Amino acid sequence: MNLKLILAIIYILCLSIVLFVVFNYLDLRELTNYSYIKENTNFLLNYKNNNIFVFSFLFILISIFWVLLLGFGSPIAIISGFLFGKWIGTIITVFSFTVGSCLLYILAQYYFRDFIIKHFSKKIERYKNLFHKNELLYFLIFRLSGGAGIPFAIQNILPTIFDMKIKNYIISTFFGLIPTLFIICSLGSGVKNLIGESNSISYKSVFTDPGIYWPLVGFLILLMISLLCKKIFFKKK
Repeated sequence: MNLKLILAIIYILCLSIVLFVVFNYLDLRELTNYSYIKENTNFLLNYKNNNIFVFSFLFILISIFWVLLLGFGSPIAIISGFLFGKWIGTIITVFSFTVGSCLLYILAQYYFRDFIIKHFSKKIERYKNLFHKNELLYFLIFRLSGGAGIPFAIQNILPTIFDMKIKNYIISTFFGLIPTLFIICSLGSGVKNLIGESNSISYKSVFTDPGIYWPLVGFLILLMISLLCKKIFFKKK
């Protein structure tokens, strides 16, 4: 059977399982009910605390699989910060994303290299010389700058074009993801604390809570740094 068809079937199966869980175990009509959200949040956190190792292991596996299936990174990072706190959440997310990205890169190298080169090579032609000079340094800067605005899934497979060494890919991905994921996990942790301390949530309480606005400020600073890095290191020639 064609590998692409197998991956498509796996992706659809996983998506079906997620949708089944959502529609069978969550009352979507109650998602605007703060008491319902707080009650289920407490249930989930209590379950995590009572089954910390199993819960953490399953979360790591799900996160790796999510990245491997080209999922967006931010939702998982927010959930990780919400469930584990900003510090442990960052460690778990960075590890999971690094493993998932590495597996996706290896998969892309073996099975989709020609497709990726055909569709993306011209768009980043001007970056090839930079990466060939020092792939570790420039891919690290690329990760630290948020991938220059490129979606996370695409970031993970682009080094296929440069035939990047797997060791350099792992190092630059691990350290390059830390700042961004720490900020996002901090936001998730801030949301958890806000829910735990309040009997109701208003727009004012959200934007005046330090656990919310400091990660947002950090995100804006990171965005400015990203634009600066893009201008300095990845400028058009």
